[in-house]
Amino acid sequence: MSKIFKISIIYLLLLFLLTPFFVFAQNNLEDNNDEIFKAEVIEILQEKQITSEDGLKLIQQNILLKGLKNKWQNKEIIFQGINDYQVMKNNIYKVGDKVLVAFSPGTEGEENYYITDFVRYKYLYWLAFIFVLLVALIGRWKGVRALVGIFASFFVIMKLIVPKILVGANPLLISIFASILILLFIIYLTEGFNKKSHLAILSVIISLIIVGVLSIIFTNFTKLTGFAQEEAMFLIGFGKGAINFKGLLLAGIIIGALGILDDAIVSQLASVEQIKKINPSLSKKEVYKKAMKIGVSHMSSMINTLFLVYAGASLPLLLLFTINEPPFLTFNQIINNEMIAVEIVRTLAGSIGLILSIPIATFLGSWFLKIKNSY
Repeated sequence: MSKIFKISIIYLLLLFLLTPFFVFAQNNLEDNNDEIFKAEVIEILQEKQITSEDGLKLIQQNILLKGLKNKWQNKEIIFQGINDYQVMKNNIYKVGDKVLVAFSPGTEGEENYYITDFVRYKYLYWLAFIFVLLVALIGRWKGVRALVGIFASFFVIMKLIVPKILVGANPLLISIFASILILLFIIYLTEGFNKKSHLAILSVIISLIIVGVLSIIFTNFTKLTGFAQEEAMFLIGFGKGAINFKGLLLAGIIIGALGILDDAIVSQLASVEQIKKINPSLSKKEVYKKAMKIGVSHMSSMINTLFLVYAGASLPLLLLFTINEPPFLTFNQIINNEMIAVEIVRTLAGSIGLILSIPIATFLGSWFLKIKNSY
């Protein structure tokens, strides 16, 4: 195929991938719920500063709004923010801001309106669009295949894992099955159907088993329940008692480890492949030793990446290390808290799986990966 034709196909695939995403998002966030609607701030009627009991200064506002969608189109609405006790976010609005408004009818027929938040999702779509565009333009065919893999992973999670968990299926078993399904699709799609891909899948499965076993053992040893996360409190009512929160915790660890293991193992097998191509006369043992030197360097950076990802996501928890208030007076009290213990188990189990995946992939590649052509 000519270069122009290939580029055209990439753009068509890009459009095909993005269109359902934007349409789905727009339909679900704007058209399907008349009780939460988009509005524009057209006037700040009154503004007042208050001081909470703990000394925090907060701004409250009465705001004139104009509806922008469906039956609320051009309707003027007053949000009585002063004396409203929902001030945790302490958002300060100005004329021209687009906001989401919730309508709540009163018991005597009165209409109550509450600003829930700024409208920010459109900017998130633009950020996602930039990401997809750059992956497709720079990665070309392999980038497009990677994007297809991402959408496939999202589809499996939303259409298989989440519905099954909500009806009471074992989250750990579902996540393992779904992870293998995602793994097969992603690796064969991006790397092709070949021996290197087979070895990569085998290496990831072995490493995932190690992560799963460690997670099960240490969640039992540490008596983790899965209820420490704030999200669990919201899910208790929705699942009607069917959700296995401990299993949900384990499922999160498995899925979280899958991506980092995939990256490390595919990269390591690529290193083995290149070493064998450059010097086909090397013995399997020599290939293993040389590839492991690359793997150790890669492992160090990946572990640091894994730690920083979890640390960044758990930054509010890390603040507990400095407050020096009960029940966080000593280091042992801090790590004993379930919220922090969950992150420790998650990080260390994933890191151990990553560490062991390097020699596993290197061994399998050194012994079983055959190179037909050399430079």
